[in-house]
Amino acid sequence: MAKRAEPILAERSGDAANAAPESLSSPTHLSLAQWAEKVLEPAGQSPARHHREMLSRLSDLAEAGPDRLMLLLPPGHGKSTYASVLFPAWFLARHPQASIIAASHTADLAEHFARKVRDTLRDHGDILGLNLLREDRAAARWRTQPGGEYFACGIRGPITGRRADLVLIDDPVKSHTEADSPTARNAIWNWYRSDLATRLKPGGRIVLVMTRWHQDDLGGRLIDSDPSWNVLRLPAIAEADDPLQRPLGAALWPEWENEAGLERKRHVMGSRIWNALFQQSPTPDTESLFATTRIPVLDIAPGIRREIRAWDLAATAAAEGRDPDWTVGLKLAVTTDNHYLITDVVRIRAGPAEVADTIRAVASQDGTAVTIALPQDPGQAGKQQVAWLSQRLAGFRVRASPETGAKLTRANLPAAAIETGSLGIIRAPWNRALLDELRDFPNGHKDDQVDALSRAFAQLALTTTQPGRFNLPILAR
Repeated sequence: MAKRAEPILAERSGDAANAAPESLSSPTHLSLAQWAEKVLEPAGQSPARHHREMLSRLSDLAEAGPDRLMLLLPPGHGKSTYASVLFPAWFLARHPQASIIAASHTADLAEHFARKVRDTLRDHGDILGLNLLREDRAAARWRTQPGGEYFACGIRGPITGRRADLVLIDDPVKSHTEADSPTARNAIWNWYRSDLATRLKPGGRIVLVMTRWHQDDLGGRLIDSDPSWNVLRLPAIAEADDPLQRPLGAALWPEWENEAGLERKRHVMGSRIWNALFQQSPTPDTESLFATTRIPVLDIAPGIRREIRAWDLAATAAAEGRDPDWTVGLKLAVTTDNHYLITDVVRIRAGPAEVADTIRAVASQDGTAVTIALPQDPGQAGKQQVAWLSQRLAGFRVRASPETGAKLTRANLPAAAIETGSLGIIRAPWNRALLDELRDFPNGHKDDQVDALSRAFAQLALTTTQPGRFNLPILAR
């Protein structure tokens, strides 16, 4: 049985110079798989089946195979250990005078990988007949005695003056917030095209190692724009035409995490995150995020343990020819059996004074046990607005914080709770407007209730133990 291969990486997670390097065998003639086995053997570890497939494709790229390789795997499945630590060390032994540029989403992560490659060569380089240059061992940039070079940088970091026989990109996307931002995606794409790809020598190779986040992430754009890429996509749970010929539903690395463990993760995170990060199949933004048919509607509220009223603020009254945003106050509860329950929604279109009066009146009805969550707009005006509202709400528990991340990213928490059956609503006249807005998001005309729900979850759900699932056969819709 293949054992885990994680210790190498800490969690985190004149003309000759311009020519492509000749394929020169190391003194030991070790294959990449043999090199990996020898390095891992002292720890009692060995490559798993999917690791060997990765190693095979990396080896082909290093020798005479396709010069563009994309490895798409779920987080925590050892892809960086093999592709970003063991492979570049072996590549420098095969191509002694090669130059490598390795990039990751931050300079810190890139330097982390660089240090691991350097330390692996320091400890095991004699196996390959390759030694580091003694006087040049900085973590982010170092050289080998035969003249090989390794340079690490963050995405969008400066690489002017550098040239590469191998470009290795590992984890170009930092977070869902970044993945959901068109500005951030364009910045990564432009850096890749104008800065990084132009550094490649004639005949050079590129390896992209990543977990998918978004249909339009770097991997998605490259797949759509360049059919020459050799793509190895390995989902956490096997699908049809699996590259490893696994049976449907089989785990990718059962020795590390079996089907039951993966199913628990899927249950918590919901389809959108699961499909992207673990199945490597991100869904388009045009699809509705909220599975509203899975929201039970209760006639009687169960026992309530905690409640929060989150507000999304607007300050424009409705008038003929205008369709302003709503000010929304959504009350979210955690029940005694750890379900989430929307117990009330207040919506108004009014000017600042009436909005403030409404928030105060609703707070009086809710009582002091219900926390009030207010958004704080950036800048001095936002601070003044929160200070003014807080004065009006003296005696109540008020939390104010800025919105962070894209709307779609913030909405992932309640979307996952809906999908897993752990969020319900109390039957009331406001149900239809809420459900319609959830169903249409992110493509609907309004998203004020979604914003209020996301804020409520951000303040409440992260301090609550993992919710259970509503008993749908008992609770009527």
